[in-house]
Amino acid sequence: MDFSLTEEQRAFKSELEDFFREEMKNAPPCYQNTTLIEAMYHTDEGFAFHRYMQKRLAEKGWLTMAWPEKYGGRGASIAEQVIFNEVHSYYRAPGIDRFGVAMFAPTVMLFASEEQKARILPPIARGEVQYCQGWSEPNAGSDLASLSTTAVRDGDYYVVNGQKTWTTAGHRADHMFLLARTDPSKKRNAGLSVFNVDMGLPGIEVRPIRYMNGGHFYNEVFFTDVKIHKDELVGPEGDGWKLTRATMNFERSGAGAYAALLRSFEELLEYVKGTSRDGKPLAQDPVVRRKLAMIYTDLRAGWAHSYMIAWLQEQGKTAFTPAAASESKVFATELRQRMVNFATEIMGPYGQLEDSPWAPLGGSMVEGYQTVIGSTIYAGTNEIQRNIIAWAGLRLPRIK
Repeated sequence: MDFSLTEEQRAFKSELEDFFREEMKNAPPCYQNTTLIEAMYHTDEGFAFHRYMQKRLAEKGWLTMAWPEKYGGRGASIAEQVIFNEVHSYYRAPGIDRFGVAMFAPTVMLFASEEQKARILPPIARGEVQYCQGWSEPNAGSDLASLSTTAVRDGDYYVVNGQKTWTTAGHRADHMFLLARTDPSKKRNAGLSVFNVDMGLPGIEVRPIRYMNGGHFYNEVFFTDVKIHKDELVGPEGDGWKLTRATMNFERSGAGAYAALLRSFEELLEYVKGTSRDGKPLAQDPVVRRKLAMIYTDLRAGWAHSYMIAWLQEQGKTAFTPAAASESKVFATELRQRMVNFATEIMGPYGQLEDSPWAPLGGSMVEGYQTVIGSTIYAGTNEIQRNIIAWAGLRLPRIK
């Protein structure tokens, strides 16, 4: 593996950095010192900027750059996509509907009919729609195969009843890709199907799940006799688990996560350089220096691992990639947890402040401290990821 960039790749990275550096100067205040997901979906102002950036990225050909050209992409290499993910994440920029662009659209390309591809993909490529994910339920989160939402065939329609929860951006979305049980007589992962759902259909109700600080980007979605036309069934009926597993593989990549961590680390490094305690800069404290060195070492190791995943994909060695992607998810989220815990520790009482001129780094580290546990749960808990690593990566037996 050679991690060095070609001259063309360095030029592309420079172009991206210039673009995001300038565009993020126009970001509304809600994008400062908070999580990107909250900035994008909580306020109307934040969502409007997200949609603006979505259109700008589409105009530049960057929104769907890794898609095949016939579907509105550029047919870019995995290396180019990794470079984009890194720079986009480093600048904490919005504009990517990861549910539509990175999860549902690749699944459509693989499993949908030509009519569906022609209808569903172009609006996503043009940045005209926002998707959400209809997977988790109150009794089916990490154990997704136990979901109970039903979609019963009735003539030309499927009638959907049930509930989804933790639906990110459900209140902002135009469409949802829904996993529902089309054969209630079958258990677990059998009898599931995937649908493309218009969120404006009668019988769909979206209720907010708010953070303690009032933040709103999660939702509950209720389906009461919702009629979905059979043309919105993606792939064969009953193949939903196969499609979902493919979608989960598309969802996970590591490069962007480590670029975002690098940005936070650089800010923390500047803080310890410019902050004194007992008459000496924190940067001279041997305990602080040791912990910073450990975090940076892990950060570089994680970055190298994300590039290994990209290399595996470029070489077509996909058998191990799901386990490798799970490794990246576990390592990145737990590394961020260590970093924000350490940051609030060295900041002392000031590290607990938000929305105050006395808050170090604008309160961004305590914001991370409060939210980072969620990152080890969503997108598949880290415990589930470790199972994938054991089964898919190490070929260990499953406990019956």
